[in-house]
Amino acid sequence: MKRLKAPRNRRFSMRLFRNFSLGSTGGFFIDPASPGSAIKVADESLIQGKKVLVVEDGPTLTHGGMAYGVGIVAAERYRAAEIVDPRPYVVGSIKNVLASYPHIKNLVPAMGYSSHQIKELEDTINNTPCDLVLIATPIDLTKIIKINKPTVRISYEIEEIGKPTIADAIERFLKI
Repeated sequence: MKRLKAPRNRRFSMRLFRNFSLGSTGGFFIDPASPGSAIKVADESLIQGKKVLVVEDGPTLTHGGMAYGVGIVAAERYRAAEIVDPRPYVVGSIKNVLASYPHIKNLVPAMGYSSHQIKELEDTINNTPCDLVLIATPIDLTKIIKINKPTVRISYEIEEIGKPTIADAIERFLKI
């Protein structure tokens, strides 16, 4: 399987930090490590050797401009046999999202604010042939849709690099 570059790298972080600092009037920048460094999977052995469908947080991919997230990183790290391309199987508004955001490939953006869109997400996932669905969304999709194949939840925790930390930010905010 082809390795992807991390969505963020140290040089990008430093450039962002410099730009932020130049325009800042008292704000500060918390430098996070790549989300891939703190992946949480209930049982990573379930991923190895499987054909997986990855479902990622839709707004992060669309409005956030990311091409992939922690679900793709987990599929690679834990040696999925294949990341299934869902595009032949998507329906309705999800098909429109993929057409509008061509940088999104080989994953399903979890979009669904109405009952109709949630049904389209369910149909897209259930239509896609795979051994396992990696759910890398803020909410557990199995609580709102019926998925007809095994699933594994993927998440991550932020790891800070250097100072200030999130705790520093909260402390500073409380003093204001």
